[in-house]
Amino acid sequence: MDRFDRGEHEFRGLIGAEPQDTLAELRLRSPQMYDLIIRGMGVTMAQAELSRTAREIATVAMLVTIGAADPQLDLHTRAALNQGVTPAELIALCEHVAMYAGVPRALNGLAVIDRVLADEGFPRPAALRRVRLTDHETFVAQRGAEGPPVVLVHAIGLDWRMWEPVMAELADTRRVFAYDVRGHGLAMGAPAARTTGDLADDLVKVLDELALDRAHVVGLSFGGAVAQATAVAYPERIASLALLGTTDQPAEDLFESRARAAEKDGMAAQVPATLPRWFTTEALAVNGWGVQYARERLLRGNVADWAASWRVFKTLDVQGKLGSFPAPALVVAGSVDVAGPPEAMRGLAGRIAGARFEELPGTPHMMSLERPELVARVLGDFIE
Repeated sequence: MDRFDRGEHEFRGLIGAEPQDTLAELRLRSPQMYDLIIRGMGVTMAQAELSRTAREIATVAMLVTIGAADPQLDLHTRAALNQGVTPAELIALCEHVAMYAGVPRALNGLAVIDRVLADEGFPRPAALRRVRLTDHETFVAQRGAEGPPVVLVHAIGLDWRMWEPVMAELADTRRVFAYDVRGHGLAMGAPAARTTGDLADDLVKVLDELALDRAHVVGLSFGGAVAQATAVAYPERIASLALLGTTDQPAEDLFESRARAAEKDGMAAQVPATLPRWFTTEALAVNGWGVQYARERLLRGNVADWAASWRVFKTLDVQGKLGSFPAPALVVAGSVDVAGPPEAMRGLAGRIAGARFEELPGTPHMMSLERPELVARVLGDFIE
């Protein structure tokens, strides 16, 4: 394989299309320029020091920065999507460029990227609003403008974006909200909660700020603890309750050990212990957006917030208190979830009045990140 052949191979792998088709107009204008570009790709792009994803992120950033390169930015935005770069990352890239190359060029680049995303069928970003709770501020994301309200509560160490892969599907006929729990995301560094009851108060305050009398509440893992505590304290505010990969029996010694491990060794040391508990080995090997996002959130986490969250999880006191829960309830287990195994989730369902139990095949603990299509389907069917 000579330089030209390698260049064609790299073009296909990077851009996801045949070079002679994508650059057909260039071949007509200047066959020599076409040859120069393809041969150049056979040298520079063939090197493995930068991944194809990293190269496309760098290329998009440079094209936005230099400006007046709309056709090239269009092509490389599509190539970035082909390499697994998400719409949210492309938008964040423009926001980053604004800090270094100026707002006008970032806005112009964002306009091109927005057109490509629309052309490829991606929805616009979720609407974000800042909400003031009793003693801290948080972010609430929203998709959908009509229909019954659904509020999603995220897992420990993450933020509202954990739900982003399922929000668009649920929002077809609903208003879907996700917020940052105290000590997470925008609410990082907020005063620590003493009990899960404090987190239930926060959730109800979010409902108040959104002018929602009642909502369908969905919680995964730690978020499921918050949802249960809210259902016990404020059953009249819950239109339905969906609990995913969670527990009503906090493992006090285990949770305390996780808090202390971070205090002793820092957040980076929690990644090797946490990600295999959250994802399948296949997902970790592929290292897609969900795994990358979870890893980054853990690495950027605040030790004090992480430790406080595990300690407040220990205070969950709901077992036996939902036996007469008046609203519909759903309990969802992942068939390969090691943190919330199916047998434990089935037992939880048996302790909630009339709860329906669903087991999702091939699904691990962080189900909204690894199997969002299954999660969206089961929640959509239940809320209907």
